[in-house]
Amino acid sequence: MCHQTVSLVARTLEASGVTTVVIGSARDIVEEAGVPRFVFVDFPLGNPCGKPNDRAMQREIVSLALSVAASAIAPRTTVQAPFRWGTDDWRTNYMAVTDENRDALARAGAARRAAATDS
Repeated sequence: MCHQTVSLVARTLEASGVTTVVIGSARDIVEEAGVPRFVFVDFPLGNPCGKPNDRAMQREIVSLALSVAASAIAPRTTVQAPFRWGTDDWRTNYMAVTDENRDALARAGAARRAAATDS
């Protein structure tokens, strides 16, 4: 889900008295939106609660978020999760356009645009 949308929903819920914690990877977007509590996970987008099938890591991240909900005393609190994805290769490769994948990405984009205009 979009980090900005989640952040705006969290602010609306907070205004109604519901405690929220956003867990996400787009620190700049979430902090700019001004959420009350944020757990920053420095992982590729789409993986805010940890690596797929790594239940121990996922539990720890959710546990950290619950702890932040219970203990944050100042507005706009950000806590960075103490986990690494492994190597940082994902930073270099994430959404990379190279000579090897340029044509395939262009075809996929054209197909997506065509499907969107057909609906």
